[in-house]
Order: sequence, then C-alpha cells, then structure tokens
Amino acid sequence: MSEEKVIELAKRRGIFWPSYEIYGGVGGLYDIGPIGTRIKNKIVQLWRKIFVEENSDFVVEIETPMITPKKVFEASGHLENFTDPIVECNKCHRVFRADHLVEEVLKINAEGLKAEELTNLIREKNIKCPVCGGDLGDVRYFNLLFSTNIGPYTGSTGFLRPETAQGMFTSFKRVYESTREKLPLGIAQVGRVARNEISPRQGLIRMREFTIMEIEFFMDPEDTENVPLDKFSEDKINVLPAEAKIKGEKPSTFKVKELVDEKIVINPWMAYWMATANKFVRKLGVPLERVYFEEKLPSERAHYSSQTFDQMVIVGEDKVEISGHAYRGDYDLSRHSKSSGQDLSVFKKYDQPKIIKKKIVIINKDKLNKESKDFVKEFMKRVSSLKPEEVEKILNEKIDGKEIKEYVTVTEREEKESGKRFIPHVVEPSFGVERCLYISVLNAYREKKDRIVLSLPREIAPYEVAVFPLLERDELISRAREIYSKVKEKFDAIFDDSGSIGKRYARADEIGIPYAITVDPQTLQDNTVTIRDRDTWNQIRVKEEELINTLEKLFSGEEIIPKGSSNEPG
Repeated sequence: MSEEKVIELAKRRGIFWPSYEIYGGVGGLYDIGPIGTRIKNKIVQLWRKIFVEENSDFVVEIETPMITPKKVFEASGHLENFTDPIVECNKCHRVFRADHLVEEVLKINAEGLKAEELTNLIREKNIKCPVCGGDLGDVRYFNLLFSTNIGPYTGSTGFLRPETAQGMFTSFKRVYESTREKLPLGIAQVGRVARNEISPRQGLIRMREFTIMEIEFFMDPEDTENVPLDKFSEDKINVLPAEAKIKGEKPSTFKVKELVDEKIVINPWMAYWMATANKFVRKLGVPLERVYFEEKLPSERAHYSSQTFDQMVIVGEDKVEISGHAYRGDYDLSRHSKSSGQDLSVFKKYDQPKIIKKKIVIINKDKLNKESKDFVKEFMKRVSSLKPEEVEKILNEKIDGKEIKEYVTVTEREEKESGKRFIPHVVEPSFGVERCLYISVLNAYREKKDRIVLSLPREIAPYEVAVFPLLERDELISRAREIYSKVKEKFDAIFDDSGSIGKRYARADEIGIPYAITVDPQTLQDNTVTIRDRDTWNQIRVKEEELINTLEKLFSGEEIIPKGSSNEPG
C-alpha cells in the first residue's frame, strides 16, 4: 500500500484534497470533502465520548477564540520559543526547515539540535540546496505564529492560536469556580488552530491550519492516590522511555500501573491519559501492536513541558505521531498569574488543621532608623523582596562594612493552618483531528482483487449502511426507498441507485460503508433482501421484518454472514 494510492482515493472519493486547487494550491492547506467531513466528525464524536463523556465526573468542555492577544503569547513563552530552524539557499533563495533537511540527507535524528549545531552539520557534511545545488546560509529561527491586527488600530497585535491550550489556561479560574471548585478538573476543547509551517509535507500530517482535540487536566500534584487506574488494570502500553531511546533500544510493553510504579511517568495522571489515548486509537482501527509512546529527550521537549510522550503509529516503514502527552506542571498558570496580576491559585483544605513551623523575618527598625537614608534604602532594596530562606543566605553579607545580620533576625514560629493555596499542575493529551483522519484512512486501505476496500471501524465509517435497488426499475427503486426510510431511522444510511450494482458496491467499499442492503426482484416476491459485508463480500438473505435486528447483531460483532456465501456481482 502506498500513500500515493491513498491520496488518489481521497481525492476521487471526496475525502480530502489540496485547497485552492484551481489556483495551484497552497502548501499545508487542505479541503476536507463531504465523505472526509463525515469521517472527521465521527472521529471528533468518538474522542468526545472516550475523553469527555466517559470522564464526565471531572472533565468539561468549553470553546475559546482562535484570535489571541499578543500579551497572552508573551506570557506563555510562545513569542520567544514557538520557533523552528530554517535555512535559506544563497543562490535560489528557497527556504527549508533546517532539521528536516539534515535528517533527510544524513538519515539522523536532528530534532532539538540548536541553530549553531545544524549550521555546523550543514558545513561539515557539505549539504547543498536540494533544488538548485547552491550553498546554504546560516540556520536561524522562524516564529510559527500567524500574526494579525485586532480591530483597525495599530499596536493591537493578535495571533491565530497554534494550540487551543492558552484559552483554557486563561479561563481556568472561571471554569473552576463554575464547577464547584473541585480538583481534578479537565477542560476539553475542540477547535481550529494555525501554524505557519516552513515546509509542510505528508498531506494531512503537517498542515498550516487544522483542528485540535485536547484536554488541559488540572490537578493537585500531591494527590497521587486517587487516580482511577483500575479502569485500565488489564491494559498494556508499548513505551520507549528516554533512557532506552538513547541506547537505541526498541519499545517495551508495560502494564499501566507499572508506568507509575517504575516511575516511567512523572505523575499517575500521565499514565491514565496515555491509556485513554490507546483506547481511542484502537477504536480508530489501528492495532495496538503498531502503537507506542516515545518519550521526548529534554532537547526535544516544548518550552513548557517537564515530560512529553508522543504517541506513535507505525505505518509501513514510517512512524507518525498521532498525539502528544505533556506534563506542563504549573508553568502556564504561574506565567499567566504573574503576567496578568490575577491570582490563579486554588485553596486546598486539610482534613485536619496542621501545626506548621514558619520562618519569619524580623527587622530591627530602631537600629536601622539610626543609619543614613542611603543605608536604609540600600538595606531595604537587598532584603525586602526576599523570602526568609533567602534572607538567611545573605545574613553575613555587608552594606557599607556593616553585616546585614545586625539589623535583621530570621526566626521560626508555629501556626495553625486549615489548608494552603497552590497552583494546580497540568497534564495535556492532545490530538490533531486531520492526522487521525489520515492515519485511519491509511490504516483502513485494502486492495482486494482489482478493487479498493476502506475497512473503517463502524464508529468512524461515513455511513453505516448503504441501500441499493439491484436494477434501475421503478418498482425496485420505490421498494428500496421504503426500506431505506426504515433503515435510516436506526442507522446512518445512504441510498444509491446510480450505475450498475457492481459500481455501487465498489463506491460503498471505497468510502468504507460496512454493510450494503440490496433490493432485487426476489424482494417483490418474498419480502427478503440481501446484506453484503464490505470486507468479505459475503452475503446473506433475510426477511425484511428481520432486517433491523440482523443489522444490530452484525454491528454488535455477531458473525451471522457465513463464510463462502459470497455472490459478488460484477
């Protein structure tokens, strides 16, 4: 199976194609066609079911804008860090993603290398422009944020969000208060995002505008006992930890709880959402033996992440990232709290009040006031903003020859505390919808004899059932439409009476419809119809009154179409 064949099928059957084709297209922009949109919507629906609805005790969904003020991305670090390395040809002036170019030429992993390191590799290995053979310049960084103006005013700079996350961080307090101030709290969002990719490639894998499904999961990092890992007690996950990755080893299989017990994950909730992601990907039809989680090395991680696992799917000789799982700690809320001046901490009440010892700083004001104004000013500048522990470290330092400890004392006192304030930590599972669509179609593609079959799972097939009249005769078409009306009350169905029955079967197979119902002359005599299986082409004949019940049995996994019962029309 080649990707070229899948892309050709996608264009021909209305799944996806390059945007603005009549003008030559634009790299990284794709239209999702009528069949692709149905599949995409069902992927989103399946994600909502598994990530949101099945976790409704602690996950809610919101919607925030694409357009984001500049100050949000200043606080989040994206203006400084959301960059990729680029290199320009000195001769033809084409621009390339530097790390990708080095990887393609040298067949190494260049992710996370600094600009200087990439420049040195290009020089040492004499890497030339792949288009004209010219010399390449120095590697520099390019920010991937799309910029815009908010309103007609200069200075009101905004950006199209590259992820949905920041809207969830800035609205955390509102959501927390409206959900009875309980942790853990997952905030889910499905929405469009934009990244000004340097050299988009691989169809839907790397796009400039796409849809993200992600959760920002806020929790107490000290509460590691109440994570419902029993839900996945029998599940196993293929993981390539960082240490094994460095040694060149292959992924190993772990039980979900082993990831926690062996401290492979930084927090049990990481294991919980990784297991949930495996469940989702399995429902997309991808066998889990072809799925593993690869831990990113420190140099490969995003600026906000303390630990990241990419969920990888093996496709032929390649591996494709289908989701990312980041432990963002308190990075985002802390940054936004400091930048906005708003308190984004939460209060944790103890089961029993605690007696704690607190260090406090006592300044000898009587002695200090006898000193000069310049001395007092310098003293307060050095001491006033420091925590007690920090003051202890500078007690022996001098101001104008006088030790600081002459004017200040650090002591301990006992206090009763009923609770404490803290900034929640965050685990983030994130999926690209179009990647899920592409990988699902790629995985489902089959060739059988001289035909193509798209073996999509029922949950994401564009239609569950197709209804056909065998021949273009009025009485068969009329009867087929009556049956279609009944079927579509229970199932996602489509009616097709165009062309030969063989061509209609082929169309249904190519867009992944699991079952086709055919109305033929015998139907008019004995009220029976045939049900044809997409993957095997086997058929059974059932009474019309038993049709709905039979379809329900088939979709529940009951094998009632016997092998060898195929009667495939040409």
